[in-house]
Amino acid sequence: MNVSVWDTYVKRDDSITMHFDILVQSSVTDESIVFNFGKAYLKTKGITNPIITTKECRFCHIETAPKSVIDDIAKKGYSIIEMENCY
Repeated sequence: MNVSVWDTYVKRDDSITMHFDILVQSSVTDESIVFNFGKAYLKTKGITNPIITTKECRFCHIETAPKSVIDDIAKKGYSIIEMENCY
């Protein structure tokens, strides 16, 4: 499966910037869907008022997904790769 990778930087409630990638099926091109997936992820991290726009989240590239990402997408519609400050 090919996935689109959306590079995302969002400020946490303590003003530290989180960096993570949102991965979706490459057929998903509607930014609002990707942003909503990002907001759902941020809520699991306790971010109280997440803001995700084209300023924070941008399409980066398409790649072939490993099985773990395919499994996440099958369950939730998206997968997250945590890069920085996502604890």
